[in-house]
Amino acid sequence: MKRFKNPSCLAAIYLAAAINVPTSAQDTSTPKQEEKSAVGQPNEAAMMATMMELAKPGENHKMLEEMVGTWTYKVKFWTSPDTNTPPMESSGTALTKSTMGGRYFISEHKGKMQMPGPEGKMQEAEFNGMAVEGYDNVKKKFVSSWIDNMGTGIMHSEGVYDPASKTLTYESEYEPMPGVKTKVRELVTIADRDHHTMEYFEDQGGREVKTMEIAYTRAGQSPLHSAAASAPKTSD
Repeated sequence: MKRFKNPSCLAAIYLAAAINVPTSAQDTSTPKQEEKSAVGQPNEAAMMATMMELAKPGENHKMLEEMVGTWTYKVKFWTSPDTNTPPMESSGTALTKSTMGGRYFISEHKGKMQMPGPEGKMQEAEFNGMAVEGYDNVKKKFVSSWIDNMGTGIMHSEGVYDPASKTLTYESEYEPMPGVKTKVRELVTIADRDHHTMEYFEDQGGREVKTMEIAYTRAGQSPLHSAAASAPKTSD
């Protein structure tokens, strides 16, 4: 059985119902509920207007939209806390699409990576991952969820953007084994519209250790800029 799982939309429906219910003739002598609102508290109409405004994509969503397109990536993965040791390396492709009017961005990753086989020997394995990213206007934070075929959990992250360094910093926590929780920090550095990197740090015994780095390069022209270039020019 399907359930209605979006609390914001559910609240909007309740508010709309409260606003649109007509007042009967028997209630003419009774003050309306809206008029009894506590001082400083918005009435239903104001709350509805605020919620509708918060539901619109904004400038932060436009920044994420710059990531739409096809990418190639190269991964470096360290199993030792010493990043001077040679890392394992792999590569793949990622396709990022916009959905729901530019509110969210879905990225699908496909590639190969080295994994231990049944006898403990390293062998090449298929890798598939998917991210859903956006900007939460209520929390005023970037949000992300990640899944892949190497596990069954969903990793949720929240982040902030620093325009001076052009970096997104996400923080999260995951549980690879029962009772073993690991704090994670992801640093996304945007070099330009066609290149960005993601550095992945784990808290290991109170010490932050870099365990992964992914370098992304755009494959072909950005859909946004190609669309702008092909748009007809107006004559003066």
